[in-house]
Amino acid sequence: MIYNQWYAILPSRAVREARPVGVRRCNIDLVLFRDPNGKVACLHDRCSHRGAALHKGTVKDGCVKCPFHGIEFDQNGACHFVPALGKQSSEDLSRFDVEHFVVEEAHDIIYLWYGDREAKNPALPFFDDDIDERFVYSELEDHWHAHYSRAIENQLDVVHLPFVHHNTIGRGNKTLVNGPKVLFKGDILRTSADNEVDRGQKPKDANAARIRKTHLNFLFPNLWLNHISEKVRVLIFFAPVDDENTVLYIRFYNRITGIRPIDGLIAFFGRYANLIVERQDKRVVITQEPKASGLKIGEHLIAGDAPIIRYRKIRDDLQKKQQTKA
Repeated sequence: MIYNQWYAILPSRAVREARPVGVRRCNIDLVLFRDPNGKVACLHDRCSHRGAALHKGTVKDGCVKCPFHGIEFDQNGACHFVPALGKQSSEDLSRFDVEHFVVEEAHDIIYLWYGDREAKNPALPFFDDDIDERFVYSELEDHWHAHYSRAIENQLDVVHLPFVHHNTIGRGNKTLVNGPKVLFKGDILRTSADNEVDRGQKPKDANAARIRKTHLNFLFPNLWLNHISEKVRVLIFFAPVDDENTVLYIRFYNRITGIRPIDGLIAFFGRYANLIVERQDKRVVITQEPKASGLKIGEHLIAGDAPIIRYRKIRDDLQKKQQTKA
């Protein structure tokens, strides 16, 4: 994990009113719920009294209520009520307080701040220049028994296309990899497949390779975007569960007709195309060892792995930067 980052962890639809939701993210068990105004809150999913999971309880007046003994905690983790002590109790309940986590919501995504509260970045990561209110999306999710770094790298891998996706997005037997060119501008890592059929020619180096109209973008720590055309995008956020598991949330965005109900129908069917491609990736990536990627894990990389190498270096630099601050 990279410390002091906003991680996209859940779609907004996952947390509804009057019902707490339990998830594991960033190696932490969390309970999320909404207050009476609809604002999302996030606490450690463990009652401080006897250790029960809070997400098995209910939401009452903006508090999550433990299913075991009815103890209530507000959106900041402060204990408001212990039924066994009575309504008239004057006892200080602060010893029951549970840890709360900073969360924000935008673009129908719930973000978790994984880091020091005082270091919180006010800007939430998203591809604002690529996706606006004209786009309609449909979403699917899938659990991978893989570290989130491996899942991300797979989406930056242009070498695997004619093999893993030989009958879908990698059709054409374009096994020769030119470059690829890799750009890192602002916070966005960008690359694209510039592959050709191998007829005995030498591959072009990165300087001669092109960033095509269809290109890949990655925004640290865990958002990826395939800019397919001016009217079609595929977005994935890779929600880290723990050191060996990730949940992928995959969205098919489009504004093909400009008529929202029709574009919504296109998005609905588009997500099934995403599912076919995603399952082709999954069957291979979950076999990779070691589970987490890194700069020195014994792999023998090639020129075509340039986007992955760049990702690893940037990720390593960000991790070292936070370690130095600590």
